[in-house]
Order: sequence, then C-alpha cells, then structure tokens
Amino acid sequence: MSVPLSVLDLAPISEGSSAAAAVRNSIDLARHAEQWGYHRFWLAEHHFASVASSASLTLLGLVAAATDRIRVGTGAVQVGQHTSASIVEAFGTVDALHPGRLDLGLGRSGHRRTQYGAATTTAKGGRPVLDAVVGRTQVRDGVVVPPPFDPRRVLDRSKFLASLEALQQPGARSLDFADQVAEISALLDGTYTTSDGVALHAVPGEGIDTELWIFGSSAGESAELAGRLGLPFAAAYHVAPGTALDAVAAYRAAFRPSRVLAAPYVIVSADVVVAADDDTARRHASTYGHWVHSVRSGAGAGEYLDPATAAPLTDDQFRLVEDRLAAQIVGSPGTVVERLDALRRVSDADELLVTTITHAHADRLESHRLLAGAWGLRGSLAA
Repeated sequence: MSVPLSVLDLAPISEGSSAAAAVRNSIDLARHAEQWGYHRFWLAEHHFASVASSASLTLLGLVAAATDRIRVGTGAVQVGQHTSASIVEAFGTVDALHPGRLDLGLGRSGHRRTQYGAATTTAKGGRPVLDAVVGRTQVRDGVVVPPPFDPRRVLDRSKFLASLEALQQPGARSLDFADQVAEISALLDGTYTTSDGVALHAVPGEGIDTELWIFGSSAGESAELAGRLGLPFAAAYHVAPGTALDAVAAYRAAFRPSRVLAAPYVIVSADVVVAADDDTARRHASTYGHWVHSVRSGAGAGEYLDPATAAPLTDDQFRLVEDRLAAQIVGSPGTVVERLDALRRVSDADELLVTTITHAHADRLESHRLLAGAWGLRGSLAA
C-alpha cells in the first residue's frame, strides 16, 4: 500500500500469564515487526492495569536493545506523571546506545482534568447513570465513526483518581500540557532556563536526534498544539473512534510550518486482528469487548480473557463498549486491508499505526505477519 505501517504495543497480559511473559512477548513482537518491514514500534503507557507497559521509558530501552533498525518510541508518555527532565534524560540514555532511532510521543493523559474527572449525574452508591449513547454510528466512505464516548459513563472513577495520586509526589502540580511540551523541547534543544533565569542542561538528552510527537484523540488542545508547533500528530482512532477524525481536521487547520515539518504529518491508529479467514479472526477478537469493559468499568485494563472459556458480554456490558467494537477492524488479510485503506483515505493519513491484542501470543504474531504481507511491506516480501 501507499503509506508506511507501524505497531503500537501495550504489552498485554493474557489470562493465566504474567507481566514477565508480556514483556518477553513485546520484545519478540518488536523483533518480528522489524523483520516484516514495519516502520515504527511504539509502546503505550498505562498504570495499575494488567499490561506490562507501565514503565514505557524503561521498556523503550529493552526494545531498542533487542532490535537494529526499526524506530522505537512511546505512544505516549503520560506527561502529567513525569517531570520534563526525567523524560528527556531517559530518552538521552537510550539514545546514547541507539542514536537516531527514537520517537518521543507525548500525551496529555495523567492530568487530573483530562479523563473521568467531570461531574456526572449519579445513582445510589456514587455510580454514574448510564444514559443511552447519543447519536448514531456513521460509516464515512468505509470508515466506522460511532458517537463520541462520554467519559462520564465510566462506571467507577475512584481507581483512576487514586492512580493519579499514587503517580505523583504529594502536593505536586502538573504543568499545563503546552508548558510541559515547551519545557521538553527546550531541554532537547539546550535552551532551557528556570523561572529564575538559570540555564540547565539535560545530560544525557540535550541535542539527541529524536522525533517529537503529540498524541491526541479529539479536536482539542493536543491537536491544536501539535499544529501550532508544526510537529507530527498521532490521532488515536483506536481509543476514540468517534472523535479521532475531528482531531486530524483540527490539527491540519492549526498547522504552521516549522523547522521540523513543512507540511502536516499525521499517523492514525486502529485496533486490528487479522487471521487466515474472517471467522478465525472474529474468534481471536471475541474477548476484546471484555477487555474494553474492564477499562470502562473503572477497574483498569484486566487480563485479556481466553475466548475458549469467556462468557459472552451482557447487554449492559455491550452497550458500554459498542463504539470500540464497531470500530475494531477484524478479519482476513483482504478484509482488514480494505478497511485500513479506507481509514487512510478518509483521514488522509501519512502513516497507519496498528495495535493488536489476542489471548495467544502466536495469534498476535500471525496477525501482524499476515497484515505485513497483505500491505506489501518490503520486509515481509523478502521474508
């Protein structure tokens, strides 16, 4: 196909497995992704959940050490839970041994006001009232666009709020996202000064050759900031299929040429499961809804259930996750390529980023292998 294909990995922990196995699986997937011709291998950052990518800055170094050519990055560092200096120094340390291969993706997650924090109508026990989804799912030239998910529908926000407290020092205050991006840029450029005018230099970190990315899922601060700064933008269709296309439009509208980019550069993510035929792919993907429900229930991402033993979703569970199920791209190589190409065409993406979660690691490898071949990646053809 006409654009590069990259991988986003969450290091998921399958039912009956362990975090150690998930880390080994991620490294194994990265090695195969490089062999099959994928352009980048990015690591998500999630905390207090059954995924092993919580320390994305550490896992970044392990993956870079296990590969030779593929670009490795974060998708994305939750900047509200890190200082700018700690992020730049961590990247500088990895870059010292793997120069010129790193992508520093920054996301606004981790700030107390970004998710699940708004007031909502509640029933007994402090749980939000689950209203029906407003609007109807659209299909835009082959791309499923469900109604935007209202984060106030999350059943219990107490664990999310507790995790924010645990991930910051007592009394710490997160910077505004734009201010932290500016700090990180200044530390990388060697132009950072404190509020008192004292110059500080990140060692290692200053002057490294890394790509700085902004992640976003809606037509809000992140998309507009990436455009104003002339940085590349990653739109999270896999997380927010109802608003990701709006995020792309907002980024393009706000874009100003910079020393980094003369024109906008967009990568769009999608949840994908590929198998030899549609039925097998649907079977491998059949517990994805359970996994999304574990997130939206407020418990945090749970272990990825075995399709052979998991009970079907209840009607109430399904209603909470139907937008993500509708937007997941599942099927044979031909089916998935057709839908991915529609996403590329509608978003005018310069690159696509696929994330795949299955219970069996072998099925996840096979999904990426089949997609690489069907997409025509050079490495897969050579292999």
